[in-house]
Amino acid sequence: MNDADDSARAEEILAELRHSIDNLDAILVHTLAERFKCTQEVGRLKATFGLPPADPAREQRQIARLEKLAHDAGLDPVFAKKFLRFIVDEVIRHHQQMQD
Repeated sequence: MNDADDSARAEEILAELRHSIDNLDAILVHTLAERFKCTQEVGRLKATFGLPPADPAREQRQIARLEKLAHDAGLDPVFAKKFLRFIVDEVIRHHQQMQD
């Protein structure tokens, strides 16, 4: 093989990887949308029955569970924890808005 062949093959592999990344991004977006539909239902239930918008004990259990899942999957648990914290904070914000 020559440099041109190597470069062409690298471009082909790059395109394939980017296509996979695009598909995975779509899966993430759709999964998050479904998750937020569920948490909106939780928020409505909490608002209806006067339950607090946040559940710190559940949040800690979820974070610990996600850290283990991340570790088992070979994903940085610190990143996973930050990611879930961002999602949980957004859910709590929505729940607070529903109660206002």
